[in-house]
Amino acid sequence: MAVRRRVVATLPTLMRALRKDESCLKPNNNMGIGIGMIAAAQQHQRLPSLRRAFSLYDQINLIDNVPEDQLRFQQFTDTGFIVNGVNYEGSLLCIGNLLMSWSPKQFSEVNAESLSVFKTMRPIPEILILGCGRHIQPVSPDLRQFIRSTGMKLEAIDSRNAASTYNILNEEGRIVAAALLPYGVED
Repeated sequence: MAVRRRVVATLPTLMRALRKDESCLKPNNNMGIGIGMIAAAQQHQRLPSLRRAFSLYDQINLIDNVPEDQLRFQQFTDTGFIVNGVNYEGSLLCIGNLLMSWSPKQFSEVNAESLSVFKTMRPIPEILILGCGRHIQPVSPDLRQFIRSTGMKLEAIDSRNAASTYNILNEEGRIVAAALLPYGVED
């Protein structure tokens, strides 16, 4: 409703500006058609933009409007993560809005056993974001097969980007899981 009021308030101003500038945008015979129109347009002020009147961007703020019960990675360190203002050391496993400590300390320790919680969990997240530490690591075929057998898709990326991706997907309300090694881990 507020957007509609802004549009209605802006339209008369726009119409007056258009009527006022119509006479000035006629070609100047001394300069030719193209140059005369450009010179006339440059002499007058710009028209008010309707882009702002139709924009909803000023009403959307993803950073400040995160519900309190929703997990949000705010920072990462070489040894852990800051989630909702709390510093967590070590690896983390996040499923939806649940957060728990995760046993692997190195990427080589990530296996089907370390992710066995997904055998019994329902509903199964649609995607598992695997934060590999500082660098992207190749995922073993056995681990890929295990993740596929649970019904999830796998995205293996560095932990910094994994935390950001988790934030975005979780804010969208999607059922997502993240298994994150600290950013300082290099395997």
